[in-house]
Amino acid sequence: MKNTEEYRRLHDPYTGLVRPWRKWGPYVSDRSWGTVREDYSPHGTAWDFLTHDFARSKAYRWGEDGIAAICDRYQILNFAPAFWNGRDPILKERLFGLASSEGNHGEDVKEYYFYLDSTPTHSYMRMLYKYPQAEFPYAALAAENRRRGSRGFEYELLDTGVFDDDRYFDIFVEYAKASPEDIAIRIEVFNRGPDDAELHVLPHLWFRNTWAWTDPPSAEPIITLAADGSLYADDSAAAPPKNLHVAYRLGARYLYGCAGGTPLFTGNETNAPRVFGPEAVSRKRYTKDAFHRYLVSGETDQVNVAQSGTKACFDYKLMVPAGASRVLRLRLTPGQSADPLAEVDLIVAVRKADADEFYATVHPRRATPEERMIQRQALAGLLWSKQLYLFDVNQWLEGDNPAWPPPPSRKHGRNTRWRHLNSMRILSMPDKWEYPWFAAWDLAFHCISMALVDPGFAKDNLWFLLFEQFFSTSTVRFLRTSGNFQISIRLCTRGRAGVCIRSNSHEPA
Repeated sequence: MKNTEEYRRLHDPYTGLVRPWRKWGPYVSDRSWGTVREDYSPHGTAWDFLTHDFARSKAYRWGEDGIAAICDRYQILNFAPAFWNGRDPILKERLFGLASSEGNHGEDVKEYYFYLDSTPTHSYMRMLYKYPQAEFPYAALAAENRRRGSRGFEYELLDTGVFDDDRYFDIFVEYAKASPEDIAIRIEVFNRGPDDAELHVLPHLWFRNTWAWTDPPSAEPIITLAADGSLYADDSAAAPPKNLHVAYRLGARYLYGCAGGTPLFTGNETNAPRVFGPEAVSRKRYTKDAFHRYLVSGETDQVNVAQSGTKACFDYKLMVPAGASRVLRLRLTPGQSADPLAEVDLIVAVRKADADEFYATVHPRRATPEERMIQRQALAGLLWSKQLYLFDVNQWLEGDNPAWPPPPSRKHGRNTRWRHLNSMRILSMPDKWEYPWFAAWDLAFHCISMALVDPGFAKDNLWFLLFEQFFSTSTVRFLRTSGNFQISIRLCTRGRAGVCIRSNSHEPA
């Protein structure tokens, strides 16, 4: 392993706040709607407060979500593709699933997506999303699962018939870093059906909303259309994240896309009338759901013709021949270039070869090709399931704006004993769709597998759980005698070779 390029990237010395090769990764949740962090309801009904149907219209307070999404270490800027097959009632920006009250066996994602490959530094990543060509059966999935009750089988997406006759798209998304800050992106869409089919692919670039919660609001970052046709993102005017010992700014970023895409702009802002009722007034003219309204509903006045905002995309309308594929190439980079897309395929190929070289040192010597494939994809699922877990519980309890305080019942409900928790950690999640929290028991055992490819990240995650900010004062006595706590202590203080680690994490917060 030590002689591979990926190993060198893992262990390169660095200065500054963030390890360079870890700065960008899949740190975006698969689901932020229906989670406890986004719950500002009077009675703690998280699943009902921010539903999947409202997710496209309400700005998130504590972190973004997306399909195959990536972001920087502190989630200032996000990238993810979205899709529309011309029949759906909703632009496919995020995964759909049933809340706990809807699923006959509890909450459950009703999509098909597969994390296929990733290196520990995310220098190379690949995933697959399967998208039906027919209208996505949102209502049917909820209604039938509710009807079946707890003793019936779950009604899955495959049961609805939308994949019959292979009428679906296989959408492969690949990321490859030319350098820590320069990311090549390749999206290949396969039409598995018997007829030519149309698909809109909308690569999104957007800033997490960090500005709209106080009175007065903070200064905003901005995305505009550059003279060379790229999307230019700049966070220099926005306030950096709090509680870090040095100011963290992302700097300028350019998203280049191949010819044929229509640039669209809006704001990552809540559509207040839709979310809170017709008497409510949106903070800004252009809102988060603008691309949905523009494309699906035909409301062309919902996008900003001035071509600026905090959320932007390219809209590619592809006709994909039956049994064939179409490829989109993009590049997210801090610098301008005369021909930025010319090397995308080469960068992807080189980083894929680096991944092959790295995993050849991980697999057991006697493993069969199939066993190697299974192990590599399992580790990919683990690596893709990292998430930036943002949550300041005290701020969540008290509210950001005195003019719009949380309901009084919040002071006596969930998380009142966790005011000390203030996290900006990258954590290993059991499932970025289902788990809206860090699960200490699961995380501790993840780290055993994670240590095969990234012992530094595994030990850091275990170390975090021993920080005071992640302890409940009412459970410290129990945890100190529990098996999970003892496992964490032993794993995080001794590596596989029995080497003690440093007493501090390599990154703050």
